[in-house]
Amino acid sequence: MSILTAEKLNKSFGDNHVLRDVSLFLEDGEFVSLLGVSGGGKTTLFNVLSGLYTPDSGKVTLGGKDITGKPGSISYMLQKDLLLPFKRVIDNVALPLVIKGMTKKEARAEAEKHFGVFGIDGTQMLYPYALSGGMKQRAALLRTYLASDGVVLLDEPFSALDAITRSKMQEWYLGIMDEIRLSTVFITHDIDEAVLLSDRICILSEGTITDEIVIDCPRPRPKDFGLTEEFLEYKRKVKSLIK
Repeated sequence: MSILTAEKLNKSFGDNHVLRDVSLFLEDGEFVSLLGVSGGGKTTLFNVLSGLYTPDSGKVTLGGKDITGKPGSISYMLQKDLLLPFKRVIDNVALPLVIKGMTKKEARAEAEKHFGVFGIDGTQMLYPYALSGGMKQRAALLRTYLASDGVVLLDEPFSALDAITRSKMQEWYLGIMDEIRLSTVFITHDIDEAVLLSDRICILSEGTITDEIVIDCPRPRPKDFGLTEEFLEYKRKVKSLIK
C-alpha cells in the first residue's frame, strides 16, 4: 500500500506551467529519487508535496489522509543543514517537538533517544560550529525525522559534502532508513547517486514525470555495486531518458 500519493498535480505561476499532471506514489520504506535537469519542476513538486504550495488542481494524500496544501505532515530538508548557530545541537534537533507542543525538557528527552542511532551521541551540548559537515547533516536529518510522520523529502542533502564524506553519508542513510523504517523522496542531479540509493528513479522533465526506472537490486547494496556492469547499465538507461 502506498504511504504517500500525489494525483494529477498541476501548478502554474502566471503563464509558467511548472507542474503538468504529475502523479507519484511512495511505498512504506521505499526510496524514490526525482532526477532531471534544473528548472524541471522538482523543487516546486516538493513544495506541493510538503503543503507549502497548494496545487492548482490535484491531490496529495499521506496514509490515506488528504494533506493537500496542509504543511506539517511531511518533513522537508533542504541542501543546507540550516542548524541554528546559537542553539546547542540537542535543542536544534528537538525544535520540531517543541513546535508540536512539548516542553523543552520533554523534547530534549525524546530527541536524546535517537542520538546513538543517528551516530551523533556526544554532540548534544555542542554548538553546530563544532561539528563536521557530515555530523551537521546527521543532526539535520534527525531533526527532519522527528518532524515527520515517517515520510521525508530530501533536496540534495549530500551535495555540499566532499566525495568521501558524501559516499559514507549515502551508505549510512540507507542503513538508518531501513533501521527506523523511513520512506524517502529524494531530489538529485547526480545519476550515480540516484542509481546507488534508489528503489525507483522518476525522471521529471518540463514539469511532468516522463519515465520511471526500477532499480532491481535489494538493499543493502553490495559495496562494489557502483563498479558493476549492472550499475553501468542502469546509468546508461537513465542518461538516455533525461532530456
